[in-house]
Amino acid sequence: MRAVRLSVVTAAATVAALTALTACTTKSGAESGDHVIQVTASDDACKVSKKEFPAGHIELAIENKGSKVTEVYVLFPDDRIVAERENIGPGTKQRITAEVKAGDYRIACKPGMKGDGIRQEVKATGGTVAKRDPKLDRAVADYRRYAQEQADETLPRVKTFVEAIKAGDLEAAKKAYAISRLGWERTEPVAESFGDIDPKVDVRADGLEDGQKWTGWHRLEKALWADKKIGAEEKTLADQLLTDLEDWQKRVGTAEITPTSMANGAKELLDEVATGKVTGEEDRYAHTDLVDFKGNVEGAQKAYELLKPVAQKNDPALAQELDKQFAALEKLLDTYRTDKTSYDFVSYDKVGKDKRKELSDAVNALAEPLSKLAAAVVK
Repeated sequence: MRAVRLSVVTAAATVAALTALTACTTKSGAESGDHVIQVTASDDACKVSKKEFPAGHIELAIENKGSKVTEVYVLFPDDRIVAERENIGPGTKQRITAEVKAGDYRIACKPGMKGDGIRQEVKATGGTVAKRDPKLDRAVADYRRYAQEQADETLPRVKTFVEAIKAGDLEAAKKAYAISRLGWERTEPVAESFGDIDPKVDVRADGLEDGQKWTGWHRLEKALWADKKIGAEEKTLADQLLTDLEDWQKRVGTAEITPTSMANGAKELLDEVATGKVTGEEDRYAHTDLVDFKGNVEGAQKAYELLKPVAQKNDPALAQELDKQFAALEKLLDTYRTDKTSYDFVSYDKVGKDKRKELSDAVNALAEPLSKLAAAVVK
């Protein structure tokens, strides 16, 4: 579930946590050049320094001069996501590295992290993208297979969840809920790149747009744990969830995946943890947040491991730090389950404030070097 689904209170808290990373996310050095696009976001504008730029690797140097938390996207004309950065706090800066082919794009700023955002039409010119290391081509191919495998493995788990709901079996549905989400959580940036699937299957009540009907996992989660009932509407919604996820499964193979989107996606997964799982807002009724937490971390680590051969060559110190911080976070997560081969984690409502801060600190310690991965693989 993308961080745009945050409540206002949580968004404010998250900004404070993520602002500390801004200096590390923004690279020092030249702030201009053919490949650098300055994006100035405010509450009512999204200004870009250039509307044409050479195809290849680009960098968005973003500054939020507004009073609201914002997010910035590079979009294809059909609204598929090329690159994104969420939770950019007022007065802060972020930097995104992306890879684009020649063609038309849109840069969108979303003040308040709602709606379609304020958009600028831009164009990448030139017929070719610079040749890249064959190791990165292998990484992309392997990650594409991984994303498809996760979608394929999700469908049987979701069918088990749906069948329990349709049978009216409350306890069986509860048992199947968390594990049915695992493949989605591991590859969430790929799913979100399509734009229209995430709001159907993974939105929380406080993330609904005006007029949007609440559907998906979290609507069913509320029925099972808060309302403690399964009615005709829930059975219909369960069928809809399966249909929407079957659509996702079929479309995964068409996702635009590049080395930089893999690296940025890994960072997005850590942001998902920081803005939803650590706070306990993601699975607020079921308290299965640590399962989602684990899935996000596993997905981020998979992307990193596939990119590691190139990242390690280009920036060995960064790779060493990422190895260290992934290991530390995994070790900490293991303290919340008795069997390291299972996904049976402690209910998150039993995790106290101090322990949640410990988890948050470990996530932030990993997110800081992970924000540098995209730049490392394109050196």
